[in-house]
Amino acid sequence: MDGLVAVARWIANNIFREPATLIGLVALIGLLLQKKRASEVITGTVKTILGFMIIQGGSTLISNSLGAFGPIWQKVFGMTQSAQVGGMSTNEFLSSYGGAVTLIMTFGFLVNVLLARITKHKYIYLTGHMMFWVSFVYAGIVVQVFGQGVSQMWMIISGAILLGAYWTLQPAYLQKYVKSFTGKDNFAVGHTFSTGAWLGAVLGKYFGNKENDTEDLKMPEGFGFLKDSNVVIVLVMGVMYGLGALLAGSEFVGTYAGNRNHIVFGILRGFRFGAGIAVVLHGVKLLIGEIVPAFRGISRKIVPNSKPALDVPVTYAYAPAATIIGFAAAFVTMAVIMLIMGATGFYVFVPPMIAIFFHAAGAGVFGNETGGVKGAVIAGVVVGAIITFGQAVFIKYIIPDTVTEFILWGGDTDMFVFGSILKWIMSIFT
Repeated sequence: MDGLVAVARWIANNIFREPATLIGLVALIGLLLQKKRASEVITGTVKTILGFMIIQGGSTLISNSLGAFGPIWQKVFGMTQSAQVGGMSTNEFLSSYGGAVTLIMTFGFLVNVLLARITKHKYIYLTGHMMFWVSFVYAGIVVQVFGQGVSQMWMIISGAILLGAYWTLQPAYLQKYVKSFTGKDNFAVGHTFSTGAWLGAVLGKYFGNKENDTEDLKMPEGFGFLKDSNVVIVLVMGVMYGLGALLAGSEFVGTYAGNRNHIVFGILRGFRFGAGIAVVLHGVKLLIGEIVPAFRGISRKIVPNSKPALDVPVTYAYAPAATIIGFAAAFVTMAVIMLIMGATGFYVFVPPMIAIFFHAAGAGVFGNETGGVKGAVIAGVVVGAIITFGQAVFIKYIIPDTVTEFILWGGDTDMFVFGSILKWIMSIFT
């Protein structure tokens, strides 16, 4: 057992938790299976990894730019308390159950590949860091329900089966929307934002207007610069950041801005955010251009007709304006609910701005596809509501005694929705 855990931990740490490695390995295998020339194999593999690393670099730039955003607006709204968390710290939990988490992730991926081969849902989930995340959450729920003496073998087997099924089905129920806004059916989206994206697309269809696409907004002649999505993103984030810095005050913002003027600091963070988006979009173009042809070898030889399920940023290029509209709507929703929670004393919300952006931005693309501008707004509202209420419910009721610390810096729509349902089902058997 110890040897198996060691092997699984090595695979998890060096492949699944390093998604660039996983993507590159998939590209390499796919090209070799197609019997490409050595120069083509090397070029395709390197460019695939490079494309993903460019996306990672842009995502890191976005994440860094949002580092002060949540605390600044929390200060503006007077939410200066910290949410109470209990149970073990993340490190303590992983020291006890880290082996089980890595085995769930490793065997769950094999279940995903098997299901993709024998069922009609031909999707191979390649978003490695999210595979670790949901495996971690699953283990936390199991320990909360059944106690710290729960059989780790049972945890591993049940987790691998359930999460392997999730990694197979999650891309499947989003795929009709992906095909619609890409105009192709050569890749899928594998990410834990799926409930927000799906609900946003469904509600956008009924309450939005598909003809009023976010990318086709008509602007007065004097505002023609707003037709450029990069300009729109920078202006919106610059205003939101700059306004937050102004309202929070120079003393508070100074802890982040150093000796720079607090308003200038906020505006420049808006530009940094826009730069991150531009880098991500460039990386997406490079990655899609390489991974899709390389994956054909796997889709022909190992899992016939399969498609790679990729990280959420691959959606941004198809409706950049919708990403910022979705995020803005999620932020406003979060702020309103946060104020209500604080006023009633129900919960002190800690804004996980990075999770909110990546989820709401992707959901905005799906909402826009079915409902235009209104659809993107609706999708953002859905994500903002799920993440805000979800954090409160998870910390107070779902895993209050296990490992709640990580919810404050993460949290996502699928975890909050499916995790709550899973906890309820498991509780029936205790």
